[in-house]
Order: sequence, then structure tokens, then C-alpha cells
Amino acid sequence: MNVQEIFVCINEVLGVEVVKSRRSEDLFSKAVEEIRKLYRIENLKDDPTMKAFRNFYWKIGIDPTKQRPSSEALLRRVLRGKIPLINNVVDAGNIASIETLIPIGVYDLDKIRGNLRIRFAKRGEKFYPIDGQEEILMENQIVLADDEKVLHIYPYRDSKLTMVTESTKNVLIVACGVPGVEVEKVLEACKKASQYIVSLAGGKAGTCKIILPPHSFQQRSI
Repeated sequence: MNVQEIFVCINEVLGVEVVKSRRSEDLFSKAVEEIRKLYRIENLKDDPTMKAFRNFYWKIGIDPTKQRPSSEALLRRVLRGKIPLINNVVDAGNIASIETLIPIGVYDLDKIRGNLRIRFAKRGEKFYPIDGQEEILMENQIVLADDEKVLHIYPYRDSKLTMVTESTKNVLIVACGVPGVEVEKVLEACKKASQYIVSLAGGKAGTCKIILPPHSFQQRSI
């Protein structure tokens, strides 16, 4: 697998107010109701988008039944009756993800340093996941990183160093694409996340932009 084969769609939402919200819970519940009409756990692997992400994992030497793409892991939780409510911004990204099956990350824009790049992890590089202890990355893992640190293992987990909290004011959205997934579908996921964030948390959204290889882009573009 060549890192040049993957792509992302990004956007920024500035001036949000991050809270736990009954409105996001209601929107999440409505989305889940529709999702359960379309999918069952046993047939997720047959969906073309899910297949593309699983194939991507196999190509980089990772078993997708043990380390699932974030959108599949989230959808499985939802289909088992678990709605992971965090805060209105994270919830907005998760709703867009289950509706499109595209992994979506939301990050505190003000905690990002310098330019962002998609690349292979470096030998001995450290990652600090939201839900766990410090990890040493493997060289076959693809990451999203700024000039100082890894934000995201692609397209799997996010770092607590750039996680969205109630003190976050500005948000970066990253929707993940791999070979076999249509660019338009990733663009749709980014647009949905942007719309839901503005609806639930306020702020001003920019325009979603597809980033193709080479993957280096600046933050604060609006």
C-alpha cells in the first residue's frame, strides 16, 4: 500500500460552543433509528464502503476484524444498542459517520501545530489514544500528524492531545478516504459533519476541501 493512494476531506468550524446536549442525543437517536432499518451486524462486511476500508487494512498488514475502521466500530456499537454520547461536536461527527460509513475525526484546531501530513509512522513514534495508555506505533501504520505529534491513526483512533473538550472553540474536521471509496462520498461525510456541528454547537463553517496526494495542508484556512 502506497500512502499516496489515500485522500481526505477537511473543513474547519470556528467559534463553537462545546457542551453535552439533549439536541445531539435526539439527533443521534433519529439517525440510529434509520440506520437499523438499513444494516445488521452480520451483513456490514458486504457493504462496498466497508469492504474498501477492510481491504485497505489488509493491504497495510492489519487484520480489520481485530482493529476496525472507526466508522465500522461505531456502527457496530450502535447496532448493539449503544449510543456513545460525548459532547455536541463529537456527536455531530459520529452521526455523520454512521450515516455515510466514512471515518470522521474532529480535532481541537488550536492544539494543532504547523502543517498536517498523512504519512507512515516513524519507528518508535508515540501515540496517546483518547481511550488508553501511551502506545509505540508500528511502521506499517498510517497516521495524520502535525509538526509535533500524531493526531490520528488512519482511519482508526484519535489522540487525546487534540481531542475536542468543553474548552474547544475551533474545530478541524477530517473525513477519511481510501481506494475503492468514491471522493463524493467522503465529501458528503465532511459536509454532513460540518452542518451538524453548526446546528448543534454553533460557529461558522468553511468549505469542505478534498486533499489529494501529496498530503500536506495548513490549518486555519478560513
